[in-house]
Amino acid sequence: MAAASLSGLVPNHRDFDLPIARILHVDCPHHYRYGQPGETEEAFATRLAEALEQRILAEGPDTVAAFFAEPVMGAGGVIVPPATYFEKIQAVLRKYEVLLVADEVICGFCRTGEMFGSTTFGMQPDILTSAKALSSGYMPISAVMVSEKVHAAVAANSGKIGTFGHGFTYSGHPVAAAVALETLKVYEDEHLLAHVQSLAPQFQQGLQRYASSPLVGEVRGVGLIGAIELVADKARRTPFDPASKTGGRLAQLAQEQGLIVRAMGDAVAFCPPLIITAAQVDEMFARFDRAMVRLEQEQP
Repeated sequence: MAAASLSGLVPNHRDFDLPIARILHVDCPHHYRYGQPGETEEAFATRLAEALEQRILAEGPDTVAAFFAEPVMGAGGVIVPPATYFEKIQAVLRKYEVLLVADEVICGFCRTGEMFGSTTFGMQPDILTSAKALSSGYMPISAVMVSEKVHAAVAANSGKIGTFGHGFTYSGHPVAAAVALETLKVYEDEHLLAHVQSLAPQFQQGLQRYASSPLVGEVRGVGLIGAIELVADKARRTPFDPASKTGGRLAQLAQEQGLIVRAMGDAVAFCPPLIITAAQVDEMFARFDRAMVRLEQEQP
């Protein structure tokens, strides 16, 4: 319930009395959708940081424990933070001694072109969560990393109450841990990070080709993750009527061409396997080209 409450996904808050109390949300750092006319990414980031500070002051700094963020919002539509965003957000957090928690479940382990998305965007989290690519998806496993400051506080309080008040039945499961260790060894032995870095320019350039489509409002991405946002009116940035499920239709057309993409509303995301080759990147976009042609033909 807490995790669903932390999410900004509206469908997750439609039942079960979510979000629960004392979990608050601040402005979404999506410059394309929420930037003001003529506002640069840097100015947008400044405005969001100022709004965060005002929210902390309004709530009372002593009541604000942590700021949760994905380096790149994954299921929210592959939203890449605007320039200087985390630099300015972290300055506010440090000022009021608010912890930064980085959700690296999607961004971690090479996806953004660095081992962690936090490195890509200059984040210095106090707590970092990871999963998925920790085992390449072959076994269920997740991990939480904490700074020495956080560890010291947990250790002190555990000593006070006599036990470490946290745990899961399958923590440290030997099979899952063995798979994760082997996965990390594969990343190192096969130089997956260098491979991602070498292919990222080709992948991002391939995505940018769709920016000229009359149906595409924005193309965004970093490393080997990206998305295109479909719009009904390119000049006005008007989204399609949700009832039309245009993003879902494009995903269906892509699947008919043998390509799996993910539609999140009208944002269509690409997240290819890290072992994809240059030739396969070209093939991926060739298949998506055919799907886009079909979608354009279907428009009134």
